[in-house]
Amino acid sequence: MLQIITGIINNRIIQTGAVAWTISQVLKTIIHLIINKKIVWERLIGDGGMPSSHSATVVSVAMATGFVAGWDAPVFAVALFFAAVVMHDARGVRRETGKQAVVINNMIELFEKMGAGTITPEQSLKVFVGHSPMQVMAGGILGVIVAIAMNM
Repeated sequence: MLQIITGIINNRIIQTGAVAWTISQVLKTIIHLIINKKIVWERLIGDGGMPSSHSATVVSVAMATGFVAGWDAPVFAVALFFAAVVMHDARGVRRETGKQAVVINNMIELFEKMGAGTITPEQSLKVFVGHSPMQVMAGGILGVIVAIAMNM
C-alpha cells in the first residue's frame, strides 16, 4: 500500500496537473478580488472564472504525459483528446448552464417579489460554472507553461 501511495505522490503527471490546478485557482481568486474589490474564498475551489482551471489542468496533464510517455505514445493521444473535450465542454455546455442559472435566479427573484416565498442563497443556482473562450485559452496557456516548467 505504501508503494502505491509513494507512486502516486511521485507521479510527475499528477504533480503537474495538481500544480496547474492550484496556480489557476489562486490566480482566479486574485483576479476576482481585483475586479470585484472583494475577496470570495469560494473562488479558491469554485468553477468558472479567469483562468479556466479545467483547461489548465487537462492541458498540463496532456503535456506532462507527452514529456513522460513520449509524444507518439497512445496514452498521450488519449490525454490530448480528453483535454480538447474538457475545454470544449467548459466553453460550451457549462457556459450555457451558467447563463441559464442567471435567468432562472432572476425568475425566482421576481417570484419572490410577487409573494411566492423565499429561497435561501444555498438553494439558488450557481452562475460560475462555465468559461468564455478567453478564459479557456488562458487556462490552456497556463497549463502549457506549468507543464514545460515542471518537465523540462
